[in-house]
Amino acid sequence: MPALLEVENLRKVYQVPGGKRGTADLVAVDRLSFQVQAGASLAIVGESGSGKTTTARLIAGLESPTSGVICVDGEARKPLPWARRERARYARQVQMVYQDPFTSLDRSQTIQACLDEVLRCHFGHDRDGRSSRISELLSQCGLDDRHRHRRPRSLSGGERQRAAIARALAAGPRVLILDEAVSALDVSIQAQILNLLADLRSALGLTYVFISHDLGVVRQVSDECIVMHRGAAVESGATENILSAPKADYTRQLLDAIPRPGWAPERRDASPASL
Repeated sequence: MPALLEVENLRKVYQVPGGKRGTADLVAVDRLSFQVQAGASLAIVGESGSGKTTTARLIAGLESPTSGVICVDGEARKPLPWARRERARYARQVQMVYQDPFTSLDRSQTIQACLDEVLRCHFGHDRDGRSSRISELLSQCGLDDRHRHRRPRSLSGGERQRAAIARALAAGPRVLILDEAVSALDVSIQAQILNLLADLRSALGLTYVFISHDLGVVRQVSDECIVMHRGAAVESGATENILSAPKADYTRQLLDAIPRPGWAPERRDASPASL
């Protein structure tokens, strides 16, 4: 069965100041290839600067690759820039949820207005139809009609992220890219959002690309995993296999950096000489 999302030899090079000619090449993503089956969850992990977020932005259509091919449902994505109709069509295939919903949501809009805007843009339902769909989206994401007329500033961090997920789902995508979507939340709220994502994936048949530096989170949300370092994939495979028996030195370093039970920071010498 063909994969829902296919990435082949994806490469992104930025021009940055430096070099003899005043500019130099910065390779953010270097010949990355992978496939994600419909309904599966792929995690892309690595430290800051590894290229994982750039990969997410390329898949989401927010940036153009220098080279390589991105296919969704067997169709190669056209080069940017897109006409309005093409961008809207792709938005109904792929949506993205960001790390900080307070900045990704419009602070001047109520949650109802935010969702209504997406529905009008993509489906043009009548007002009653849109209202009914908004109630459905809120319920799916663990919110209710009490949240309809609130603005982001009056919501908790977890509620804002639920609203951001609802907004992404309003376009009816098949692929959801989650860029560090729980890293800004308290641990207890993280668990709630991760459970929500698992429920949505099961109920709606969503396909996830989960961007994270947190290997503990990755274990909970993904079937397959790609470990990136300096723009390239250093290891890929089943998440459980990679986390249990990593082959790459870099992956082992990431795992070794996870605090274990009983871990405590090393105490500094409090003598006057050390102050």
